[in-house]
Amino acid sequence: MLAVNEEDDKNKLRESMPSVPFKAKDRIQDMRESDRPREKLARSGARHLTDAELLALFFRIGIRGKNAITMSRELIEKYGSLQALSRLTVDQLSKTNKGIGPAKAAELVAVFEMGRRLAAEQLEDVPLNQPDRVYALLASEMQQLQAESLRVLLLNTRLRLVKAEEISRGSISETVAHPRDILHPVLLHRCHGFVLVHNHPSGDPEPSSADRTLTRRVREAADLMRVEMLDHIIIGHPSVHGDAGPGYFSFKEHGML
Repeated sequence: MLAVNEEDDKNKLRESMPSVPFKAKDRIQDMRESDRPREKLARSGARHLTDAELLALFFRIGIRGKNAITMSRELIEKYGSLQALSRLTVDQLSKTNKGIGPAKAAELVAVFEMGRRLAAEQLEDVPLNQPDRVYALLASEMQQLQAESLRVLLLNTRLRLVKAEEISRGSISETVAHPRDILHPVLLHRCHGFVLVHNHPSGDPEPSSADRTLTRRVREAADLMRVEMLDHIIIGHPSVHGDAGPGYFSFKEHGML
């Protein structure tokens, strides 16, 4: 089990510290005051800072030959985006990145998790009748999963979330559940309707033939039980095709439900 403590971070930082002092131009304190992240945030607000500047405020200090801004910028470039960075575990962050020990890695993972929970909290009393809202609710969590997860969102008559239940998790073939498994919690909680959601770990949200078959079978069963299936949404990643796609596939939006 990984021991997370401040001493680990201090030791790792000592190994990364330069044998000679930073040149003046390398240190944040020697930058123009208007360019320093902390002063910039206080003056103009956090939304005016770059991703690297925000991350630099979190790290506070850099590593050998690099201040916190440069270190943060290179970290984002290494993984491609803040979203990709947010999917890393404590082990992945601390064992492959200079200057990031277990304690600091744990703190960063916690910060990203707080952001995800805040986003979900803001959608608690919003009707989930639009795929972009479902995506906003679940994407940041489900995009981290290495296996497919099939979930059902239970909705009341106002289409607000009552409960989210995971039906199954596994490989593509294992994830396809029987319609009775999906409808059981809907009927048990006497819900008005539901949204079916699953992820594609590959990042490509395009439905497979199994996805299409499952959707058709669940829709037919829902009609028989007189409950409303609002949508089946597949969560992927926005940039998988190199375009500005939404990062999800909605059967309803594509007229397939």
